[in-house]
Amino acid sequence: MTFFSSPSVKAILGPTNTGKTYFAIERMLAHPTGMIGLPLRLLAREVYTRVVERVGEQAVALVTGEERIVPAKPRYWVATVEAMPMDIHVDCVAVDEIQTAIDFDRGHIFTDRILKARGLQETLLLGSATMAGVIRKLIPNAEIIDRPRFSQLTYSGSKKISRQPARSAIVAFSARQVYAIAELIRRERGGAAVVMGALSPRTRNAQVELYQNGDVDFLVATDAIGMGLNLDIHHIAFADDTKFDGRQSRPLTPSEIGQIAGRAGRHRHNGTFGVTGGTEGFDEELVVQLETHDFEPVKVVQWRNSALDFSSLDALRDSLDVSPTDRTLTRVPIATDQMALEFLARNEAASLVRGLDAVRVLWECCQLPDYQGISPAAHGEIITRIFTDLRRKGRVNADWIAEQVRFCDNAEGDIDTLSNRIKQVRTWTFVANRKNWLEDPLYWREKTRDIEDRLSDALHERLTQRFVDRRTSVLLRHLKDKRMVSPEINSQGEVRLEGHLIGTLEGFRFTLARSEGDMDARGIRGAAEAVVAPEIHNRAERLAGAPNEEFVLATDGRLRWRGEVVAELAEGDSLYRPRIITLADETLTGPDLEKVQDRLSLWLRHHVNTVLEPIMALEAPADLDGPARGIAYRLFEHLGLLPRAVVADDVKALDQDVRGKMRKLGIKFGAYHIYLPLSLKPAPRELALILFALKHGGTRQPGVTDIPHIVLSGRTSFLVDPEVDPRLYEIAGFKVAGKRAVRIDILERLADIIRPLIALDAARPYQGDLPAGAAEGNGFRVTVEMTSLLGCSGEDFASILSSLGYRLRRTPKVAAPIVPAKASAEATALAEVLADAPAALEPGNEAAEVATGEATETVETAEIIVPVEASLAEAVADAAPAAADASEAATPAEPEFDEVWFPGGRRNEQQRRHEPRQRREGDAAEGQPRQRANRDRTRPAASKGQRRPEGEERPQGNGKPAHARPRDDERRGGRPERNERPERADRRPPREERKPVFDPDSPFAALAALRNKKD
Repeated sequence: MTFFSSPSVKAILGPTNTGKTYFAIERMLAHPTGMIGLPLRLLAREVYTRVVERVGEQAVALVTGEERIVPAKPRYWVATVEAMPMDIHVDCVAVDEIQTAIDFDRGHIFTDRILKARGLQETLLLGSATMAGVIRKLIPNAEIIDRPRFSQLTYSGSKKISRQPARSAIVAFSARQVYAIAELIRRERGGAAVVMGALSPRTRNAQVELYQNGDVDFLVATDAIGMGLNLDIHHIAFADDTKFDGRQSRPLTPSEIGQIAGRAGRHRHNGTFGVTGGTEGFDEELVVQLETHDFEPVKVVQWRNSALDFSSLDALRDSLDVSPTDRTLTRVPIATDQMALEFLARNEAASLVRGLDAVRVLWECCQLPDYQGISPAAHGEIITRIFTDLRRKGRVNADWIAEQVRFCDNAEGDIDTLSNRIKQVRTWTFVANRKNWLEDPLYWREKTRDIEDRLSDALHERLTQRFVDRRTSVLLRHLKDKRMVSPEINSQGEVRLEGHLIGTLEGFRFTLARSEGDMDARGIRGAAEAVVAPEIHNRAERLAGAPNEEFVLATDGRLRWRGEVVAELAEGDSLYRPRIITLADETLTGPDLEKVQDRLSLWLRHHVNTVLEPIMALEAPADLDGPARGIAYRLFEHLGLLPRAVVADDVKALDQDVRGKMRKLGIKFGAYHIYLPLSLKPAPRELALILFALKHGGTRQPGVTDIPHIVLSGRTSFLVDPEVDPRLYEIAGFKVAGKRAVRIDILERLADIIRPLIALDAARPYQGDLPAGAAEGNGFRVTVEMTSLLGCSGEDFASILSSLGYRLRRTPKVAAPIVPAKASAEATALAEVLADAPAALEPGNEAAEVATGEATETVETAEIIVPVEASLAEAVADAAPAAADASEAATPAEPEFDEVWFPGGRRNEQQRRHEPRQRREGDAAEGQPRQRANRDRTRPAASKGQRRPEGEERPQGNGKPAHARPRDDERRGGRPERNERPERADRRPPREERKPVFDPDSPFAALAALRNKKD
């Protein structure tokens, strides 16, 4: 067998990271023309880009199985090893990764290039040092140049996947295992890029870029990274040490492990390698081999006859079966293209193979790669259809290929679905790049490339979504690249970096945005805090110089700056000097923290002294001494509000001059409170409430945040909440009165309205019109002015008056007489009789006295005195039968009461007259007129309408004996308590059994006299 020779063949051999590829590119560009063959389409694209940057786009051609960029006059060709145009003569030819010649699937192609690819002036063969022996045997005159590794490679043992150092690549040998590891890294460390041979070059490029630019710190890959990819990897971890090579699962050879491990450490940076994921550690002998790059030399390489005979189908098959004569070469097992040829030779396509051209076309069709990884039969069917169309029609049927391409044109689906579509479209991209196979090859090249690019982008996006936390990747990249843009912070405090939500910044506290999984939250938070640290420093500077108007103390005791919480108050040494707790992360430290604390403390002192200025002036007033000074200090202690009863004795001791001095300080002496009216405004009361709450239960207790809103609303009273401490209402400027809390100044205004009414007795002569609400006996009636002032009425208003010590007397109002529609004849006659003889019908004085004094009973309760009068329904019915008939069908109206309030503890004459009398012998000596006592003894009994016998004592209403002494509180005019009320010994009979006694001036008395006369 004869091999091609060259005047200059150089074998540049050595481990990874020796700069072999870089050296080859430099040597190629040193010649006018050149060509370089690379093992991967991905690597070919990378080299093409690099060469274009050096010599321009018009001087460089790119040829791969699925891509063809050929300008008019290219000087340099970059291609995959399989696609190298062997019929072009150039000055320099380079073939990279020649150790791939041992591969069962592709090895024979590399062997063929080693033997036949030659430059006119220089040939470079690049690969592992294990190929030195093979090169010496196959090319005896070749110059072998050993290149040492730039950096050292060290074994680091075993570590968990989640404990791998940053910038690590974890290697596995199945898609399922790669995905599982990437998912784990996403949860634990934020994300990983994925590189597999099954991915399209565009997707692999995007994933590699994701790792290279620092978006992620981890790369999960198959052994695809061992082929010429120049990555910034510091550590390689093997999650498995076996692989399926297409035929069987076998252990990795030391040289294969070394090829992958050698990707750790680039240029002058040392690298490490180890195992993870349960893989057993490497033994000492293997470690030494890997660290010294000393592997078993390659003894044989794969070979297949490339001098094919196309005279007939059988001749082609025979030429493919030729065996090598050199022991360094071994015939490759049946490859995919040869299997396809055998399939077509057995079906209908064989009948179309006639002549040299047909055999060439047939073999060219069999070169179609099985990108989809389908069965040989299915792959053979596709080749059969293509070959049949080419032989019968001269071109592949456009409708058929359009249908195949249209099926792939769908960017929806998961990772596996998109990966399968990319494999399918790569088949049609390969078809579109063959000469004379399609009617419009340019259209189909652009069409299939566009579909593959869109599918590749979609696959990259799905991989990123599944295996990368974009927020974390951006954070990590920001830490490494200080030139990145600063984070954006919107009005809601959301911190975004390159559009990704990092977290929320409120004041000086950063909250990391929640993310799925259980990643290293501490590390991610540290990275995020480092990102926002400059912003926190700037905020500290701005706050230190901020004006007072930018600070606000909220009702919850938290201090806000520009609307954001920066501190909260806590109990201090004194009421008016609470402590300030700055709410900040550890990022705010040192001088920045001191600036913030000093500015907030200064503002708080100013705020308290300004808002509570009238109160603060009472701490040590210069013009007051003695009791007045004590009252002022107690007002200071009680935040400007003090119940009058607490200092009643001290107030009585004050003369008018001292009171005048106190009034100049803003102190007002009210009926119920001594207070500072200026301090009742919402702002002072809110601050007073916060200060009081800090000392008594904290600002989180019920009412502290709610009461200030009520104060601001302007309500004068409202229902109290039983869960709220009553002292909070008092501090807020309200007095709890009954069921409601009443504003203190409103309560004083109510007292000002009631005071003149209770000083007036409406029963006595009064010059002019009586004021609204005036009542007899120094009482008062509730007016609209009172209820409007307090914003309530009815039972709520009554509960307020009762809590203030007022007592209620309710008296039924006498219904107005019903006027009949038409007077009856009897009523007319009655009027005439009354007109003619009125004197004859007047009752005696005794009857009148009974009518005015004994016609009512008093039924006393603890708080209410209700007089009960006799019914007049019968007399009304006799006097006006027509009106009575009309009223029978009507619903009786509810009784109305006259309600009069009296000050508690003061018993006036009108009240005592309606209370049960406690008489005893000699009570006239107690001050009662004897004439009234004698008259009571001679008053006829009202029971059953009969007179009491002469000299018989009238039964007492409370059932006590006549000689019993009245209780002390009754002598003072007070009432017994409800639970002490004595039971009455003699109840009066039902009112219907009583005989009514009328006013002698009443027409009903005259009517009664007529009826008695008739009887």
